[in-house]
Amino acid sequence: MIVLASQSASRKAMLAAAGVQFTARPAHLDERSIEAGMAGAPPGDIARGLAVAKALAVSRADPGALVLGSDSLVEVAGRRFDKPASREDAAMHLRFFSGKAMQLHSAAALTRGGETLWQFDAMALLRVIDLSDAFIESYLDAEWPAVSGCVGVFRLEARGVQLFSAIEGDHFTVLGMPLLPVLGALREMGELPR
Repeated sequence: MIVLASQSASRKAMLAAAGVQFTARPAHLDERSIEAGMAGAPPGDIARGLAVAKALAVSRADPGALVLGSDSLVEVAGRRFDKPASREDAAMHLRFFSGKAMQLHSAAALTRGGETLWQFDAMALLRVIDLSDAFIESYLDAEWPAVSGCVGVFRLEARGVQLFSAIEGDHFTVLGMPLLPVLGALREMGELPR
């Protein structure tokens, strides 16, 4: 059994659907401070750095456990976005995303005993349709606060799919974790059957 260093409903659902036994324990750390320390790094490196930091934080508290950390971040027109702080912030994000290409970077890391054993990051490209203010308001009426914990202000498995005209990249990466590489790493480590 692994420990998922997250309370993300999407990541929990992915692991459960794949038949991976896990417990979830959130990592309590200042993600913005870690990001600030990585200023200038490519988005994939930052997502991977945050995934490693989360896994290590939980790993240090439970040295014998195999811990999975994961993180996602969005970049649009050269600007990085975190989870929206409020509904108004979410609306501002969506207005900025309108008609642009969104790069969604998802990363994962496995640690044990404070040591990083494996890490990986992937990117998906999502093309956002032109969003009217009326659409944004009706979308948030239906999806807020469920999307408050979602970088990019969407859940692809819900109405968020309406935001996009095209998606290039792995489905699981868009959901917030590069699941297939994670499963491969768990098989290599003997945590899943071959």
